[in-house]
Amino acid sequence: MKKISFCILLLLPFLVNAQLEKTLKKTIELQMPKTAEDSFCGTRGAAVVWHPIQQKYYAAFAGNQAFPFAIFNSLGNRISNENQTCLVDIRGLWYNPKLKKICGNAYSNIGWFSYQLDAKGFIERNEVYAAGKNQPDVQSIGIFNSSRNLVCFLYGQNIFVYNADAMQEEDSTIRLYPSISKLTEINKEDDGVELNENYNGNVLIYTGIPKAEFGLLNITEKQVELYNSKTGLITQKLKLPSDIELWTSFNFSYANEIFWAFNKKERKWVGYK
Repeated sequence: MKKISFCILLLLPFLVNAQLEKTLKKTIELQMPKTAEDSFCGTRGAAVVWHPIQQKYYAAFAGNQAFPFAIFNSLGNRISNENQTCLVDIRGLWYNPKLKKICGNAYSNIGWFSYQLDAKGFIERNEVYAAGKNQPDVQSIGIFNSSRNLVCFLYGQNIFVYNADAMQEEDSTIRLYPSISKLTEINKEDDGVELNENYNGNVLIYTGIPKAEFGLLNITEKQVELYNSKTGLITQKLKLPSDIELWTSFNFSYANEIFWAFNKKERKWVGYK
């Protein structure tokens, strides 16, 4: 018995590390409308959002108000027509359970907006409800922390947080330490202004998972990395397929407990879980 216990103690560090890694598998696809030859077709995937009341996925392109916007049922079948557009120059997109609306932030100082949906979940119109540059950078992609009613943006290695009701920046920021799992490994000279080229530079995800609340996309290692919101340290590595093509900006999202990567060539969001 003592020998067995001793062996378990020796293996414990390896067992703990093994629990931090998982391989994600493809579960669903969302085929966006239009082809690459169409005018105003869009090339940069902005986000995928799950509407829990409508039980539908909402997906958009970033870059122009005339780019396609698509709505899908829970199985991934598109139910909106090909003529549905974003109506606003989208950057970030999220579901606000307090407002029960799909909301988002737009390019530069356009501001935050929401969509008015009809009874069937289709878009009737959009409304800018917080005009101005309520974000750290013109290309910032907003995500929503529903547990604290905060809109969050990645800028360098820092997360800037805004009160969703007041539409104002909070005094504090959250610092992430990319690829670092121990406090002793932190380089004190690193000011967090830059995010190295291994990562998608403007996409942040919020999972709500305890001690793994925020996520970054490591395009070099082809993995999603989850970070503890209190310590900023990495706690989980979620491996994506080795043949997947990833990008330095946009084209990555998280919704309905699924990690989404946009396939530019086939113009579809692919979900992994």
